[in-house]
Amino acid sequence: MKKNLMKKAVATGLVLTMVMGGGAAAFAKGNDHDRDDKKDFKYENKSNNHNKVNTNININLNFNDMEGAKWALRYIASLSSKRVFEGFEDGSFKPDIAVPRIQAIVAAVRNMGLREQAESAAEMQTKLNFKDANQIPAWAVGYVAVALENDLFSESEDSVKPNQPADRLWATTLLVKSLKLEAEAKAKMNTNLQFKDANKIPAGSVGYVAVAIEKGLIDGFEDNTFKPTQNVTRAQLAALLDRAGNQLPDEDQSISTGTVNAVVANNVLTLIKNGVSTPYTLHPNVFILRDGVQVSPAQLQVGDEIKVDGFNNIVNYIEVTKMAQQNNVTSGTISAAVYNNNNVLTLTNSAGTTTPYTLSSNVVIYRGGVQVPAALLQVGDVVNITTSGNQVTIQVTKLAQDNQAIDVIGFFNYSTPDAQGKIATVSLTQNNTATIYNVSPNVVITGDRTQLVQNHPVQLKGYNQVITSIEVK
Repeated sequence: MKKNLMKKAVATGLVLTMVMGGGAAAFAKGNDHDRDDKKDFKYENKSNNHNKVNTNININLNFNDMEGAKWALRYIASLSSKRVFEGFEDGSFKPDIAVPRIQAIVAAVRNMGLREQAESAAEMQTKLNFKDANQIPAWAVGYVAVALENDLFSESEDSVKPNQPADRLWATTLLVKSLKLEAEAKAKMNTNLQFKDANKIPAGSVGYVAVAIEKGLIDGFEDNTFKPTQNVTRAQLAALLDRAGNQLPDEDQSISTGTVNAVVANNVLTLIKNGVSTPYTLHPNVFILRDGVQVSPAQLQVGDEIKVDGFNNIVNYIEVTKMAQQNNVTSGTISAAVYNNNNVLTLTNSAGTTTPYTLSSNVVIYRGGVQVPAALLQVGDVVNITTSGNQVTIQVTKLAQDNQAIDVIGFFNYSTPDAQGKIATVSLTQNNTATIYNVSPNVVITGDRTQLVQNHPVQLKGYNQVITSIEVK
């Protein structure tokens, strides 16, 4: 039974397409909120039927402008995968632009798992009492109402200031409140903050900063300043939101952790947690972060400790929290078939060196994304043999039919033997040009071997400059 990866109140039937330029969130439409945000809100709630599921929501996890903000990639991908804080329709995220307060409020409410409530007809029709209620976009009214109901505003605030950039102190306070830590913050109002500019933090906000630092939500700068009035960028807010989201009481209901115990096959990832093995279906474009780099599912290693998140039991975000300790990784091209009676795999590496490997009984083999017995490995398959702990895994990285094949006919010149007396290389002349080929120790020779002499025609076949068969014409 696959674990339920549904994020709190995510609607069922959601389809993830995760393509470049996918649909953006309602609050990520640039500066023209009055026009674009209304349009997006109507798109996500067709016919004003808020119980109707939209099955055509696009989620983009591969942004085209992250070169200068790679440090925030894990936070942005995680939030985008949960539709908490998303990108723009042109495939960008704009990580370095300042965040308007209304976007931060909407993201905080979504991060709390209250999106469905905020987008309900009842909340959207709330008559807000703020002085600038007329400046709040119609699509965001429900979010402001829910934020107010959950104490994200103080009793003295009479304005939302939706288009004002969010600064570090305001954003910090917002997220501490979203974690329901206001009582803890009030108990720390007399904390002696060690920042050089601590005198710029209002006394009534000291406790919120103290809690945020204690919880690891935010930190100061290298010059030991906090810069409370500095505007928060979209990348910085993503980091704050993701760190806060990881500390929500029900966050462990949406995120699963475990250790990879098998190479991904048939788009299924298998994890072990507390001795229990659980399979997870991966979205075709799942976003995977390993050692700070985006990788493919095939690059996950047995023994990697990971956390996964997604919608409707489909994983779309994976982060490797601890990489497997690999004892050995061997790569090469199979130069002799594996037979049940000998259980020996023969590999030829890029230098032309051929080595036989006896396969253990617990070896796990994947070919074309499917677990197979050793007998189905083919000459010409390119493989990685990985040893992690007591587990040996063979992953075919290139199928024989996709490998570079050799099929040449020419005139035999000479051959050289290896230490065992087997043919190690063979020289063939074609169009008056001689070429030397490495030969597999398990090469198959057909025809009259006595005619394997100079100037006699022969046909050579193999893969990647390694000859696996010689036919004497």
